[in-house]
Amino acid sequence: MNPPISFTKTVSFLGVEARPIEVQVQIAPGLPAFQIVGLPDKTVGESKERIRASFYSMGLALPSKRIIVNLAPADLPKEGSHYDVPIALGVLECLGSIPQNHLHQFYIIGELGLDGSLASITGTLPTTLEASSKDVGIICPKTCEKEAIWAGNDRVLAFETLLQIINHFKGVSPLPYSKLDTPFFEDKKYPGFEDVIGQGMAKRVLEIAAAGGHNVLMMGTPGAGKSMLSSRFLSILPSMDPKEALETTIIHSLAGLLPPEGIVTSRPFRSPHHSASIPALIGGGQRSKPGEISLSHNGVLFLDEIAEFPRAVLESLRQPMENGDITVSRVNHHITYPAKFQLIAAMNPCRCGYFGIVEKQCHKAPRCAGDYQNRLSGPLLDRFDLYIYMSPPPLLSTYQKDVQHTNVETSDVIKQRVQRARAYQKNRQSTLNAHLSNEDIKKYVKLDNDSFHMIQKFEKKFQISTRGFHRILKVSRTIADLHQHDNITCDHVSEALQYRLDDLLTIS
Repeated sequence: MNPPISFTKTVSFLGVEARPIEVQVQIAPGLPAFQIVGLPDKTVGESKERIRASFYSMGLALPSKRIIVNLAPADLPKEGSHYDVPIALGVLECLGSIPQNHLHQFYIIGELGLDGSLASITGTLPTTLEASSKDVGIICPKTCEKEAIWAGNDRVLAFETLLQIINHFKGVSPLPYSKLDTPFFEDKKYPGFEDVIGQGMAKRVLEIAAAGGHNVLMMGTPGAGKSMLSSRFLSILPSMDPKEALETTIIHSLAGLLPPEGIVTSRPFRSPHHSASIPALIGGGQRSKPGEISLSHNGVLFLDEIAEFPRAVLESLRQPMENGDITVSRVNHHITYPAKFQLIAAMNPCRCGYFGIVEKQCHKAPRCAGDYQNRLSGPLLDRFDLYIYMSPPPLLSTYQKDVQHTNVETSDVIKQRVQRARAYQKNRQSTLNAHLSNEDIKKYVKLDNDSFHMIQKFEKKFQISTRGFHRILKVSRTIADLHQHDNITCDHVSEALQYRLDDLLTIS
């Protein structure tokens, strides 16, 4: 008689993609052994000990036979603890503890505790999406239930213990499928621009950036309000639509950073410290996890004191800033993560921070300022659409105006203009202005003769690159959209040019 073989389904993660994995379990005569094959990593190899302990906690024992587990396809590396439950259920099916041919209707994920409990794992959402595409259900830990049901699969079974799964399939204590009973989006309140004293031009620059998805570099002395404005940037960005929320949630699911509600409904704002390494920023590491730029997908990446970041780390941003994704290459595989983020960067004009203020600047000026600002390479600076130099506002007069509410514009008012501008772009094209291709620029950005000659004079004086020229055109298009104008005028171009004067950020 041939030894019994059971088949269960799970997944392996390759970037944001879930690849189907078949878990084949055979219990055959021979010396007692428990072997897992199919390129498992150390975490997967340790599954047998967690399974052995969880069986013991339920009063079960593994048979004194040879247990072989094959994770097919065998040439695909297997990583993570989510293989525990599918392997355990395969063994139970071989032993007859679970009826045959019930498990093949589900993708199974979950980590086992020594007491037989099911622990939370990463990657539930992409697994559920893969299961939905194959028209099967999903078995997952109870702690991952909310994440699973957001994907729209109506056959989600969430359990707290391995014993519950056994009782469910034996018909002793069946559980119903999980249901979605919470609202999708909840408005989140952010601190607003009204808290910032003065800095009207900086607020205008950030409004343009929000409307068109542009990258911004802010320079100014300490206390000018750079970090404060950046932390309030989300208050003027439109909420994510369901497609954006799903994309963002998948990335956070793989990184194990999901909120308790199981889905990311607000735009991410990531602010890594300047000591961050290249793998931390762009992704990678032993398991090729998504980095800060991918965790900022559909949101904001804020680099405070950008000049303090290592040169190699900053240069690694150049390709994803252009392409909107990042490919992490390793010997055995290549993983691509989405990385369509808005970069908001802030820096001081020099190391002491007070260059330009005669009473405070150090004795090394202006050389110290030139050396400090040269930490940002020309190609990196060329990828910023908007530059702004922020001087400390005259506190007493500005504060008095703000206290009297004579010159305060709230974030809600600015957000309405941003939403109208984005709707204007959506009706005209399929993407934000910052992401227009060269062909789209020719199609949607039309200049009259006066505007063309204005940019031509600017190009001759400042020797801008082709990329810089295109970014001027994109910003001009966004400014026109904020004014609800189909045509770009000299006023729109001249405003875009004044935010491109990167010589204001350098030492002449």
